[in-house]
Amino acid sequence: MELIPGLPDDVAFECLIRVPFDHLSTAASVSTAWKVKIELPEFRHRRKITGLTRPIIVMAQAKESHAMKFMSMPVYQLVVYEAESGNWYKLPPLPRFPNGLPMFCQLVGVGLDLIIMGGYDPVTWEVSKSVFIYNFISAKWRQGVDVPGGPRSFFACASDSDLMVFIAGGHDNNKNALRSVIMYDVVKDAWTPLPDMSRERDECKGVFHNEKFHVIGGYDTEGQGRFERSAEAFDIATWQWRDVEENFLGIATCPRTCVDGGDGRLYMCREGNVVVLENATWQVITGLPIEVINATYLTRWHDRLLVIGSPKFGEPHKGYVMDLKNQRWARLEAPEEYSGHVQSSYCLDI
Repeated sequence: MELIPGLPDDVAFECLIRVPFDHLSTAASVSTAWKVKIELPEFRHRRKITGLTRPIIVMAQAKESHAMKFMSMPVYQLVVYEAESGNWYKLPPLPRFPNGLPMFCQLVGVGLDLIIMGGYDPVTWEVSKSVFIYNFISAKWRQGVDVPGGPRSFFACASDSDLMVFIAGGHDNNKNALRSVIMYDVVKDAWTPLPDMSRERDECKGVFHNEKFHVIGGYDTEGQGRFERSAEAFDIATWQWRDVEENFLGIATCPRTCVDGGDGRLYMCREGNVVVLENATWQVITGLPIEVINATYLTRWHDRLLVIGSPKFGEPHKGYVMDLKNQRWARLEAPEEYSGHVQSSYCLDI
């Protein structure tokens, strides 16, 4: 059966990859053949290399902009910002979590899926081992296999964007920092243990960069909040950890804003600036606007950087976008209901 009557399938496929992001769900409902094609990894890869993917930024955001001032436990929801259109909207709540997202949960993207894992139940404060997957085509949640092993909090988390999610480090219920690493195959819904890291790393940052899973910074059990400068990377090709880079960050700092730029470089916010790692050296690009000086999230797409943050702790969160070509900042316009504290975020190319 032809994808589009009268057209060769390769030409029909080129037509399908040009369907706008917000119409993909409708296109997938036209026929089983179209749905199968749209859900193939090849579909997204083809859209990406032809420049047709669009950045979708998903945030775990407090429902009330002043929640951090007046509530000890704000309620978090999933908010989506479509960078190209400027549209804002909310995703359906997680199954089994009607009272809001798990506190400090991790968000990553794989293909057309958003994966939520980890964090604390907002009612019981028990560590969540649940894995939830939201598909942007079906607009539905499904539940994956629980995170194996004992309770794990504040771990590094990253994905290769296509198939796998990696988590490393964090701490157990006794605040002992961990070295263990595991990998989740989203399609197979299965976990695989990886070799341990060389050292314990709590509150570390995970970044998939140059085909390697990097675990950056963090601290050991005795360190308790004294962040390290070091990082180590797991090479997927050799299935081994590379030697620890002791001075990777240059300074001892929280690495939460460190992000892969998709251009072979790493970016992060620190000491009031946006910096980039190039030729093994962190270089300042420009200063941060005062309204986002307390940056919580950074991402890059199409020669633009987006920073989300606040002037100080407890203030409403705002966003600023910088054009990397001229290094000029522009304030991101957002409705008042989307100015709550952003706890975590992830940028998917769809």
